[in-house]
Amino acid sequence: MADISPLQKVLDTLLIEKEEDFEQYRKLVLSLPLNKKKEKGLCWHPFLVNKTGFTYGERAYIIGERVANLNEAHKFKSGMPVNIFLREEKRHVKEQTGIIKYINKNQMKIILSSKDTPDWMKQGLLGIDLLFDERTYLEMEKALKLTMKAKGNRLAELRDIFLGKVQPQFQQLSHHIEVPGLNRSQNQAINNILAAYDVAIVHGPPGTGKTTTLVQAIKLLCKQENTVLVTAASNAAVDLMTERLSDEGLNVVRIGNISRVDEKLIKHTLDGRLSDHPESKNVKKIKVQAAECRRKASKYKRTFTHADRRNRTALYQEAGELSSWAKQLETRLIDQIISSADVIACTLVNTVSDVLRDCKFRTVIIDEAAQALEPATWIPITRASRVILAGDPFQLPPTVKSLKAARQGLSKTLIEKGLENFRQVNFLNVQYRMNNIIMGFSNQQFYDKKLLADIAVENWKLQLKADHPLVYIDTAGCGFEERANPETGSKGNPDEWLLLYEHLAKLLDQFPEGEPPSIGIISPYREQVEHIKTEFGDFEKLESIKDHITIATIDGFQGQERDIIYISLVRSNSKGEIGFLSDHRRMNVAMTRAKKKLIVIGDSATIGGHSFYADFLTYVEQFGLYETGWDYMS
Repeated sequence: MADISPLQKVLDTLLIEKEEDFEQYRKLVLSLPLNKKKEKGLCWHPFLVNKTGFTYGERAYIIGERVANLNEAHKFKSGMPVNIFLREEKRHVKEQTGIIKYINKNQMKIILSSKDTPDWMKQGLLGIDLLFDERTYLEMEKALKLTMKAKGNRLAELRDIFLGKVQPQFQQLSHHIEVPGLNRSQNQAINNILAAYDVAIVHGPPGTGKTTTLVQAIKLLCKQENTVLVTAASNAAVDLMTERLSDEGLNVVRIGNISRVDEKLIKHTLDGRLSDHPESKNVKKIKVQAAECRRKASKYKRTFTHADRRNRTALYQEAGELSSWAKQLETRLIDQIISSADVIACTLVNTVSDVLRDCKFRTVIIDEAAQALEPATWIPITRASRVILAGDPFQLPPTVKSLKAARQGLSKTLIEKGLENFRQVNFLNVQYRMNNIIMGFSNQQFYDKKLLADIAVENWKLQLKADHPLVYIDTAGCGFEERANPETGSKGNPDEWLLLYEHLAKLLDQFPEGEPPSIGIISPYREQVEHIKTEFGDFEKLESIKDHITIATIDGFQGQERDIIYISLVRSNSKGEIGFLSDHRRMNVAMTRAKKKLIVIGDSATIGGHSFYADFLTYVEQFGLYETGWDYMS
C-alpha cells in the first residue's frame, strides 16, 4: 500500500485554508451593511437587467449593468459565485444565485442556478453580492480523496510519481523533432513532452517563450491524439492559450467563463459554438416555449377550480416534455462539438464541467502550474494518462489566505515538488525580452545564472544619450514616509509618486515627438496604484501619452512587458518593515517586465536590511545607475 500521508497533509491544510477563507468572507462581506459593501467593491447596487436568455445545461442567464458607482474598482471576477437580490418593502428580500460568466466594464453576464429568470429580476433595480466559493474547495477535496484512494490504475501510478516514489519515464522517439524558429532548449522540451510516458515538466523563466513552446508541442500532440486538455488556474491564462492555439489553426473549444469580452475569444466558447450551430435556434425556441409553460403554470389564482388544476398539471407536463426534448438536442450538439475539438481549454476546476463528464484524455497540459494550489492541480490529473506541467515557481505563487496553512506547506505547488524530485526537467534558458543588465539580477538570484539573453535583446536600450538600462533612485533621508489606508491596511507613498513623475517627465523630454515607448508603472501595493491612477490626470504632460502607460499591481502585470518599467516600492519606515516586499517572487515578476529600462524607487534605509534588497543595491552599484531622490526634488 502506497504511503499517502503527504496527500493527507495537503488535504488537512486545505481544510484549514477553507475555514480561514470563509472567516475572511464572513468579516468582509456578511457583516457589512450595503453602503459599506458598495464602497469596498463587494456589491453592485443598483443593477439593472437589460437582457435575459438561456445557455446550455438547462440554465438561464441575465446580462445587466450597474447604474451607480460607474467605473469604480471592484472585487468581482469571471467565475465567481454571486447572489442576486431585490429588496422590497417590509425588508423582504428575493434572492437567486449564479456564476459570473464575464465582466465588461460596468456590465456583467451571470449564469443563473435556475432554469428560468425569475420575474422579479425584470421589475426593479437589483443588487449583486459576492458569495463564498465553496464549489472550488469541494472539487479540490474530491480530487485529493480520489487520488488517495486510487489503487492499481493510472491515477495511482501518477500519484506515486509525484510523491517521488518512481521517476517519470520517457520513450525513445524515432527521430528528433526540430521546430523551425525555436531554440535548442525549446525543441528539447517539445521532444521530451512527446516522449513522456507519464509526466514532463517545462520550467520557463520570464521571456523564455514558454507559451510558444507549449503551443508547438500541443500542435504535434494533436496529430497523435483525438483531443488534448489544456488547463490553467486562471481564466486569463486559459484565454491566452485559447487564442494562441486557435491562431495556429487548431479547433479549440473554450469551456467555462472568460476573463474579457472579445469576439475573437467568444467564438471559441461552447456558448459561441452552440449559437453558431444551425440547430441552435430550434433548441432556443423549445426552451422559450418550456419556460412560457412553466410561467403560465406557476401563476397564482385566488380561486383554483378543478379545471385550473388539470390545466396547470398539463402545462407542467408539457414544460417537462419540451425541456427533455431541448436537452436531448442540446446534448447531441455538445457531444458533436466536444468530440470534434483538437483542444479543450478550461480552468482547473472546470475540467469537472458537466459537458466533460464522460471525457478522458491521453494528455493534460497544465500551464502556469506554479500559480495553482496542489489540490486544484489534481482535479484535471484525475482525467488524464499523461501530465505536462509548465510554469515558473520563481514568479507569482498561488494565493493562500491562511498563514497556518501556508506554513504547513499548502503554498508549495506540484510543479515545485516535481522540480525537486525528478531527475529530468526541461529548463528554457534563452530569454527574448530583457536587456542583459535588467535580466542579470534575477538570473543570479533565482536561476543559478543559467539564463542567457538572446543576441537580439542583450544590449537593448532606449535611443537616448548616456542611457542606463537599470536605475535605482534612493529616497532615504527624503522624508517620504509611507501611509496606511485605515480601512484596507494597504500602503501608499504619495511623495514617492511625485518623485516618479519628475523622473518620468525628464525622461519623456528626451524623446522626439511621435510614438513614445510603452511604459508600465508597478507597485506591490494597491493603495499606491489607486493613488497614482487618481492623481495621473492632474499632470498635463502625461495626458497626451496616457494610452501608452499602464498602471497596475504586480499581480495585474503578470505575463505583460513594457519598454520602460517603473517600480514604486512604497515602504519607508524607521523599523525596517517591508511587508509584501518580502515576497521575492513577486519582485522577480515586477523586475522582469522591463525590456529596455527598469527604474526602481525606494528607501534603502528601510529595505537595505534584508538580504535580497541588499544584494539588489549592490548589483545596481556594479551594473546600473544609483541616484538619490534629492536630485529630483524641486
